[in-house]
Amino acid sequence: MKKNVWRAVIEVAFIIFLFYSNLLMGEFERSGWGQKKGLAWAIADVFTTANLEIAVVAALIGYVLFEFLRKQF
Repeated sequence: MKKNVWRAVIEVAFIIFLFYSNLLMGEFERSGWGQKKGLAWAIADVFTTANLEIAVVAALIGYVLFEFLRKQF
């Protein structure tokens, strides 16, 4: 059981990491403000409470969905 909990924590954390890295990369695209205002501004713009809530909900949904698919196939 303990192994399953750690696996879930790691998978959810990885999904959250992917979410935030995608947001941060978006700040540095051609149309993003990250190129003009710098890395510190981009990090402050990306790490907000709303983004954290979205990331956690999306990560939990993603984890449940992938666990369901793993058990089906």
